[in-house]
Amino acid sequence: MPELPEIELYVGALKDRVVGRPLEKVRLRSASLLRTYDPPISAVEGKQILEVRRMGKRLVFKLEDDLFLVLHLMISGRLKWRKRGAEVPRKGAHGAFDFPGGTLLLTEAATQKRASLHAVRGEQAVAALNPGGLEVLDSAPGELATVLRREGHTIKRALTDPRIVSGIGNAHSDEILHAAKLSPFTRTKDLSDAEIAHLHRVILASLHEWIDRLREELGSGFPEKVSAFHPRMNVHGRFNQPCPVCGSPIQRIVHGAHETNYCPGCQTEGRILKDRALSRLLGDDWPKTLEELEAR
Repeated sequence: MPELPEIELYVGALKDRVVGRPLEKVRLRSASLLRTYDPPISAVEGKQILEVRRMGKRLVFKLEDDLFLVLHLMISGRLKWRKRGAEVPRKGAHGAFDFPGGTLLLTEAATQKRASLHAVRGEQAVAALNPGGLEVLDSAPGELATVLRREGHTIKRALTDPRIVSGIGNAHSDEILHAAKLSPFTRTKDLSDAEIAHLHRVILASLHEWIDRLREELGSGFPEKVSAFHPRMNVHGRFNQPCPVCGSPIQRIVHGAHETNYCPGCQTEGRILKDRALSRLLGDDWPKTLEELEAR
């Protein structure tokens, strides 16, 4: 799923291409995409795009007449910039948005189509679509401490819950926790003020680093290959590969369709965290330390 740095990449590329230009035509192929009926989607046609911004993991397009389009790409939704009037593929595409300088194509590769588009009127209606998590890039350490301690969760869950922290998902939370040297199972209520202040600095540094890195790699192009994994990540998607900091093999915890990647050497003092499914299967054979893992 595109997260805060990837959405910011889309925002920058879209600003250069659509702000100040009219949205000439909306061509929707998928009935599941549009989640609203009033105002009708036809109301935005011919209206000029005044602003493109990020709201958590959503893209917000502000148009004339106080109209807005709010797009959530979910896990596999992606945007592509094509020649004006480009055909919408019959398979794997939700639709297209035509502008004078090109067409914005919306695709979704997954069989279960989860991407959503809301056409609404007024900032209040936009705000109603915001889960309400802290926009951490604009926050102070004390604000992060307040939201983390509001409920008793693991730090991994808290960072990826859009009602607690906005814009961070599975991939970047792995990278943040590795840089902060925190176990993903650390309870938020157990964190001291100093640890949260350190975490806050790491979050800002990591997100800004990835925003800058992705922009540098993209240059003036359009982000066509947005992914939850990047080959320069330290732990995410690197199961069983050596940690670039300490050399320990990266471990993972699988929960449903999601997985947490971490380094035992950097984050858990050498302990191997239990994967629910595998630990039930292996029982006493589950390795508890790096030494036991290596011995097996």
